[in-house]
Amino acid sequence: MNNKTKLIHCRRGDENAEVRSVNPTLMRASTILFKDHATWQKYRELRKTQRVLSYGARGTATNFELEKLICELEGGHRAQLFPTGLAALAMVLLNYASKDAHFLITDAIYGPVRTICDLFLKKMGVEIDFLKADASDVEEKIKPNTKLILCESPGSILYEIIDLPKLCKIAHSHNIPVAIDNTYSSGYFLNPLELGVDISVIAATKYLSGHSDVTMGIVVINEKEWKNFDKLPEALGLTTSPDDAYLVLRGMRTLDVRMKAHEKSADEVVEFLQTRKELKTIFYPKLKSHPNHDIFERDHKGANGMVTIEFAEGYTKDDAIKFVDLLQFFSIGASWGGYESLATVTTPPRTATDWSARGPFVRFHIGLEDPKDLIADLTQAFNGIKK
Repeated sequence: MNNKTKLIHCRRGDENAEVRSVNPTLMRASTILFKDHATWQKYRELRKTQRVLSYGARGTATNFELEKLICELEGGHRAQLFPTGLAALAMVLLNYASKDAHFLITDAIYGPVRTICDLFLKKMGVEIDFLKADASDVEEKIKPNTKLILCESPGSILYEIIDLPKLCKIAHSHNIPVAIDNTYSSGYFLNPLELGVDISVIAATKYLSGHSDVTMGIVVINEKEWKNFDKLPEALGLTTSPDDAYLVLRGMRTLDVRMKAHEKSADEVVEFLQTRKELKTIFYPKLKSHPNHDIFERDHKGANGMVTIEFAEGYTKDDAIKFVDLLQFFSIGASWGGYESLATVTTPPRTATDWSARGPFVRFHIGLEDPKDLIADLTQAFNGIKK
């Protein structure tokens, strides 16, 4: 079944029922009731390996349908829901953390992950090294005590591309699991588990929801790593609302058409941006000039609505701020992946590479507005900072 069809037909409740609603039932529950003590004990044992009702914090039927659907898209063995994408990333890191362990993290990882490293991992005795954003230096930085490689591709803000099959081959030769933040592709434009990755993390807050009204993270895991992962979330009391699971399920039904619409509009906006003399660099993986574009074309089925621009020499951060403030159809706000266009002045958080002499940068999320209106808006903003 094609992913487009999976999104429409899979995980909509009991398919064998003679009569059912088009959407799965929203099940809200904290307490789950059992007919007798033996049944209670039976389900407490079953939940160690299966998705079964046992306690609301461990998920309801609504949560399970979402977990199953994302597993079908990603090709994963099991999935776990979390309150935010950052919580999901934190759980991956903490699951492999131990005194004297060593982690490798690519330089283009989502910025707040660095805070997790500083506030928690280093205090636990975990040693952390940051790889180049494309992970090209991974082999030379692996140590005997390396327990995890966490990457992001395309990378945060500048969309650096990693050769995932190559990275995984190197990592697995040292028995090191590989995790990826796959929010950019959201289980649709890239299937990292098919390329060898062990753990895929998606901020469902973004494209899976698609409507800027939910925060959620999802971890999708292969069978090998699941047996090492499924106990810590329960121990820490992390859970997700079935109402939020329902909203993400609803959003995913239109993921195909939304992702393609974001991409089409981004293509048109990027074509326009290439004509602007105010810019030095446009960061968009579909451009042939983008580093590792050939790997992107090989592994990805498309690009989303994320575009970053670097202003030319002579333009300052104040110019970039004025430019963003002049925009009318691009709102200023954190996050992305919703229906609305966004623009923020940004600085890529990097330590393995030095971008201090570059910029200023503005990151766009191209929403679902008419691209002609977005281009007209960008034009008047550029005119407003003309030198």
